[in-house]
Amino acid sequence: MKPILLQGHERSITQIKYNREGDLLFSVAKDPIANVWYSVNGERLGTYTGHTGAVWCVDADWDTKNVLTGSADNSCRLWDCENVWYSVNGERLGTYTGHTGAVWCVDADWDTKNVLTGSADNSCRLWDCETGKQLALLETSSAVRTCGFDFSGNIIMFSTDKQMGYQCFLNYFDLRDPQQIEDNQPYQSVPCNESKITSAVWGPLGEFVIAGHENGEINQYSAKSGEILKTAKEHTKQINDIQSSVDLTMLISASKDCTAKLFDSTSLEHIKTFKTERPVNSAAISPIMDHVVMGGGQEAMEVTTTSTRIGKFEARFFHAAYEEEFGRVKGHFGPINCVAFHPDGKSYSSGGEDGYVRIHYFDPHYFDFELEA
Repeated sequence: MKPILLQGHERSITQIKYNREGDLLFSVAKDPIANVWYSVNGERLGTYTGHTGAVWCVDADWDTKNVLTGSADNSCRLWDCENVWYSVNGERLGTYTGHTGAVWCVDADWDTKNVLTGSADNSCRLWDCETGKQLALLETSSAVRTCGFDFSGNIIMFSTDKQMGYQCFLNYFDLRDPQQIEDNQPYQSVPCNESKITSAVWGPLGEFVIAGHENGEINQYSAKSGEILKTAKEHTKQINDIQSSVDLTMLISASKDCTAKLFDSTSLEHIKTFKTERPVNSAAISPIMDHVVMGGGQEAMEVTTTSTRIGKFEARFFHAAYEEEFGRVKGHFGPINCVAFHPDGKSYSSGGEDGYVRIHYFDPHYFDFELEA
């Protein structure tokens, strides 16, 4: 399994994302650049330059015509992805200006009409994707950490941080009701008294949001009533990342307590635990095999004092049913910040604190591999 090494960033990778078909891989980092790569051979297709601060998040729309990036320069930008091979650097279609703090999260709805951004300026904003016009300004009392459209694009959710004496809230707005937007009154605002939400995803059918907290709790919040439907207290430390399986029936959580855990999305029943010796920053579920991949390593602050061998900076593969580790992939010389499987399950990529993105195509015998129980 020969890695394809993607060198295009000078600072640590903050997010990597495949488009829906999987032919393109987007990477953003703490340098002001967003890159798009051909996932098949690692060729850099284009560079989106224009941000003046770290880029925290990236999202490609449903048919990969446009790419969104949110940055610490207080802006969210929309880039042309279709014509990236005609122009030198992927034409910038527009900038959504209005935020006065770093943009932590972006999301586009399924038909790319609207764009949602959450920022450290204590607001979540809704934009018209085409014109860049600000459609709604939803003010909060603390920074917005996660945001997302449901599958219909009618309901938005966003969570705020617990800071400056304000507690964490999960808010739901129905975009079909202009009165809610006008009055800045969500139809549900759920207080999270215990600890703040660090990661959140919509559950199947958009009936609830599954949120991971700083204290290791995972909760299901109903989108209708706002009540907590289910709670799982399996982790002992902060949840760093939550990713769903392709069919949304399962989710995997990565935590600072050195484990990743598999849950049933609907019942939130804890299915499996995968243990390592270092904090787990990201974990993903294979779309075709009963496998999960996990990335992590020693905290970035302590890395300078250890060798790469002790730091445990490998990507680890576990069998989802047997909880057995069956493979490790070395390569990064710093903690792995994010991992993602290709939508066809035949390769995976990882982005590290070292500023490199690595794509690994699995050897043929990986697909015939059966763990001996």
